[in-house]
Amino acid sequence: MSRRTLLRGTALGAGAVALPSLLTACGGGPADAGKTVAMGSNASDPVPKKAYAEAFKAYAKQSKDDRKVKVNTVDHNSFQENINRYLQSTPDDVFMWFAGYRMQFFAKKNLLHDISDVWSGFDGFTDAIKDQSTGEDGKQYFVPYYYYPWAVFHRKSVFQKYGYEAPKDLDAYVALAKQMQKDKLVPIAFADKDGWPAMGTFDYLDMRINGYEFHKALMAGEKAWNGPEVKEVFDTWRRLMPYHQEGANGRTWQEAAQGLQKSEAGMAVFGLPQPGQQFPDDERDDLDFFAFPEINPEHGQDAVEAPIDGFLLAKKGKNLKNDKGMDAAKDLLKFLATAEAENIYLTHDPSNIAVHEGADTGKYTELQKKAVELVSGAQQISQFLDRDTRPDFASTVMIPALQSFIGNPKDVDGLVNDIERQKKTVFAAA
Repeated sequence: MSRRTLLRGTALGAGAVALPSLLTACGGGPADAGKTVAMGSNASDPVPKKAYAEAFKAYAKQSKDDRKVKVNTVDHNSFQENINRYLQSTPDDVFMWFAGYRMQFFAKKNLLHDISDVWSGFDGFTDAIKDQSTGEDGKQYFVPYYYYPWAVFHRKSVFQKYGYEAPKDLDAYVALAKQMQKDKLVPIAFADKDGWPAMGTFDYLDMRINGYEFHKALMAGEKAWNGPEVKEVFDTWRRLMPYHQEGANGRTWQEAAQGLQKSEAGMAVFGLPQPGQQFPDDERDDLDFFAFPEINPEHGQDAVEAPIDGFLLAKKGKNLKNDKGMDAAKDLLKFLATAEAENIYLTHDPSNIAVHEGADTGKYTELQKKAVELVSGAQQISQFLDRDTRPDFASTVMIPALQSFIGNPKDVDGLVNDIERQKKTVFAAA
């Protein structure tokens, strides 16, 4: 993902100001430690919120100790923006978050509980999934729940109506966008008010032009942002910008996805849940996608963006100060790591893909099956810009940089020089 959302000011010392209402909603937890597990949830959209509720209900039903889950749901963006203060105050026992660098960052800051003992009893996860759940110290901190690929989404009916074909390379992509304009469609639905959606487009352009290894090194601060490689990314994006929906910095991702749903836009670069959760049940069969087009034949369409979402144990969780509370939280994590738990969730939110090898894929929609094929055929898998780099760099540098580019894509040299200058400062503080 996803969301899938970028947090502004997540890094320690980055100056984030937590909303009092957020901390009131998320902090504290129930008093009956050992019986009730407090869950910090960023699943504020109706579809995932219901799907999680069903999974937690199933946990309570099968619990031998009559345990239940108290869910504290906070607006998705607000949760992400205040996660650092949240974890340092009195957070819920378990909270929803992301794999990879995003998890490793907070583990390194000693804000997460090591759950290696719980992981020792897991099965059904590949070594690659375990690696994404492991901190820099070699210990596990994350329980994976589902993943979702990013691609270029569209309506089958719209493509059939106008006789469009999925483009394989950039020239064909541009030609298709031009034709959509002639057909009075917005070629590419686009939004970045939330700060993170444009990152998916940047990632794909970078990986298609420069390859996954360069992209990975760039996110690690090891490559120059004002070098020719990144300039080419923004120059290519500038070529595509006339086909993007105008006013993106004032539009939410939900609004952009709804434009696709209403057949007002022809395409949109999104993660599977974003359009999937905006399409009514009786229209989901009309949703389709194609892999982001090839730009540099050397790298083809090798890399796929496929973030993993799941659960972590907050180090300062109020109910984790005693053995009963800790046992209850770990018991919930053990349940969430089962194929059964993933099956329940995906029954109610078919916009994601299970990570457990024992999950029931027989009930997958055609879109889910296609998503599995896309990821399984990838030679490299990225986690998303705001998950593959330092949180403070993603939030304080890249959000305003990309929004600035969207507002004025002409000064690429000034943009990349400014990013590089800030990158040196941020990474020097590591």
